[in-house]
Amino acid sequence: MLEDTRKIGDILLDVKGISLSFGAVKAIADVSFDILEGEVRAIIGPNGAGKTSMLNCINGFYHPQQGTITYKGTTRSQMKPYEAAAQGIGRTFQNVALFKGMSTLDNIMTGRNLKMKSGILSAMIWRGRAEREELEHRRYVEDVINFLEIEAIRKTPVGRLPYGLQKRVELGRALAAEPDLLLLDEPMAGMNLEEKEDMCRFILDVNQEFGTTICLIEHDMGVVMDISDRVLVLDYGGKIADGTPDAVRADQNVIDAYLGGGH
Repeated sequence: MLEDTRKIGDILLDVKGISLSFGAVKAIADVSFDILEGEVRAIIGPNGAGKTSMLNCINGFYHPQQGTITYKGTTRSQMKPYEAAAQGIGRTFQNVALFKGMSTLDNIMTGRNLKMKSGILSAMIWRGRAEREELEHRRYVEDVINFLEIEAIRKTPVGRLPYGLQKRVELGRALAAEPDLLLLDEPMAGMNLEEKEDMCRFILDVNQEFGTTICLIEHDMGVVMDISDRVLVLDYGGKIADGTPDAVRADQNVIDAYLGGGH
C-alpha cells in the first residue's frame, strides 16, 4: 500500500436536507452531509437504511422530494444519470451490471463513450479522427486494465469470469470515464477474504494515485474502518452518526443500530 500523501480539499459534494419517499415509505428523511475532495467517504447502516437510495439521488437515478445537492459549486434538485456522468460522477452497483457476452476490454471501453467526439458516420468509416480517437481511448483502457491487474482476462467474455473479477471489471469501466467522484455500492459484496483485500488495495490506489474522491457503501465494518476517512451512518432513512471511523465506532447510536439496545 502506498504512503498516504493525499491532501483532503474543499467540499466537492454537499447534501442538504434530502428526503425521498416511495408512497408511504420514507427511504431518506432529512439527511445532510458532505464529501470532501480527495477523501474516502463511507456510508453504512443496516439493510433498508437508505444507503443505495442516497447514491441514487446523488447520480440522478432518484429525484428527492426535498433538499438540494451541490456538486462542484452548482446546486441542483434534480439531475439525469447521463448528466451526472458527464460532470464526473462515476458509479458501480450492488449487482454487477456488465455486458456478459462482451470481453473485459470491450466492457471497459464502454466507459469511454462520453469521451468520444466523433460522429456516427466517421465512426462507421473508421478513418481519420475516428480512428485516432479510438486508438487513444484504447490506450487509456489498456492502462486501466494494467492498473487493475486483469491483463490475462482482457479478451475473456465477462460472463465466464468469477464474481470477484466481474466486480473488478465493473470498477475498471467506471475508472475509464475518469470520474472525479466515484460512487461504489458494496464493491466487496460476495467476495472472499483474498478478493476483498485486492479490492481494498485498488480502491486506496485509485484514491491516492488518481486523486479520485471515493464514496462507498460497505457492510464489512473492518474494511470501512480501515480505509475510510469519514463515515456516515444511516438507520431507517435518517442520519444517526457522522464522523471519523473511531468516533463512529464508539457512538452508542451506532452500536444500538447494529447490535440492538440490549447490547
